[in-house]
Amino acid sequence: MVKVLHFSDLHLGVENYGRLDPETGLNSRLADFLRAFDYVVDYVLEHGVELVIFAGDAYKTRRPNPTYQREFARRIRRLSAQSVPVLLLVGNHDKPNIPERASTLGIYSTLGIEHVYVADIPGTWSIETASGKVQIVALPWVTRSQLLTKDEYKNKKIEEINDIMVEKIEHLLADQINKLDPDVPAILTAHGTVQGAAYGSERSVMLGQDIVLPLSLVADPAFDYVALGHIHRHQVLRKDPPVVYSGSLERIDFGEEKEEKGFVVAEVSRGNTEWRFHSTHARRFVTIDVMARDRDPMACIHEAIEVFDIRDAIVRLIIHINAEQEPLLREGQIRQWLSDAFHVAAIARDVERPVRMRLGTGLSVEEMTPSQLLTHYLQTKKVGAERIKVLTRYASAIFTGDDETETNGS
Repeated sequence: MVKVLHFSDLHLGVENYGRLDPETGLNSRLADFLRAFDYVVDYVLEHGVELVIFAGDAYKTRRPNPTYQREFARRIRRLSAQSVPVLLLVGNHDKPNIPERASTLGIYSTLGIEHVYVADIPGTWSIETASGKVQIVALPWVTRSQLLTKDEYKNKKIEEINDIMVEKIEHLLADQINKLDPDVPAILTAHGTVQGAAYGSERSVMLGQDIVLPLSLVADPAFDYVALGHIHRHQVLRKDPPVVYSGSLERIDFGEEKEEKGFVVAEVSRGNTEWRFHSTHARRFVTIDVMARDRDPMACIHEAIEVFDIRDAIVRLIIHINAEQEPLLREGQIRQWLSDAFHVAAIARDVERPVRMRLGTGLSVEEMTPSQLLTHYLQTKKVGAERIKVLTRYASAIFTGDDETETNGS
C-alpha cells in the first residue's frame, strides 16, 4: 500500500478581492493560496505521505512572474528535501500556446531536481516510494493545435477534430496500459474534462475549448486510482476504480462560494484503494441578499448583516429596493457594518423603478415633449394630418412664447 496525496489547480496569481500587504509586499489573496499550499506540504511531511501527485495548473497564467515561481519552488523544495517523490502534471495554464516553448514546470526537469518528475508529455513514470514502486500513467493537457497545423485536418470541423483527438488518446492509453506491470499499483493522472463532471465557476472560460474524454476511457480496471485536475469542484465520477477530481485548494470567486476546497489522500494498493477528502479551510465567500422593498432599507440591511458571520470573509451585499428608497441608503454606514469582512467585493443595488406607460411611440409619457404629447393626442382623436400640422404649429408658438407664428392656415 502506498499513501498518495493528490491535489490540483493551485492557480498562484489569482489576486482578485485582495490588497497589498505592506509587511510582505505580497497580495493578501496570494497569501491565501500559499497558506493552502503550505497546509498540503505540512500534511505530507506530518502524516507519512509517500507520493504527491499535482494534477496541473500551478499558476493563473502561462507566464507567471518570478515571485509566484519562487513561492511554488520553495514548497516543492521542502518535499524534495525530505525525499518525497512529486509528480507535476502540466495543465492548460502551465502549457504554452506554442508547442516548442517550455512549460512553466519544465524548469524542474532541466535542473534535475531530485525526487521531482515533470509530466509534460503523455507517458508512464515508474516511481520508487518508501512502500515500493508505483506506476503513473500521465496525460497532460491535450490541445488541438498540433492537429490543426496538419493539412489533412485543416478543413475539418471542431467536432471532428475532437473525435480524432479522443481516438488518439484512446490508442495512447491502451498502449500505456499494455506496458503496465499487473502486479504493481497503477495510477492514471490527467488534466482535462471527463464526461459526467460537474463544472464550477471555471465553466464560462472553458466553453468550446475542452476535449471531453469518455468516462470509460479513464476508468479502466488496469488503474487503482485516477487523479484528475482541471475542474475546480471536488467530485467522484466512479468508485471502482476511484475516478476523482481533487478540486482546487482555494476559492477563486463567488461562483465557488458553496464548494468545499481541499485535497485527496489515497491509500493505493493493487486492486484495492481507499481515499479521503481533506478540507483546506479556504477563505469564505459570503453573499448577503437583502429584500428591503417597502421597508426601512437601512434597518433591513443591518438586520441581514447581523445574521451572517462575515469575519475574515469576502462579502458581497445585494440590496433590493424601490426607487424612492434609494436616497435613504448610506453607504458609509453600510461599510462600517461590514468592517469585520476581509474584503467587501460589492455593494450592489437592485432598484425597482415604476413602469412608465408607453404610448406606441417608443417613448414614455415622461420622455415626450409637449408637442409630441399633443400630436399623439390628436392622432388618437383621428384628426387629419394637415389639421394636426396647423394645430401643433400654433401650440408650439404658445409653448415658446413666439408671437410671430404665421396664422394663415385653417
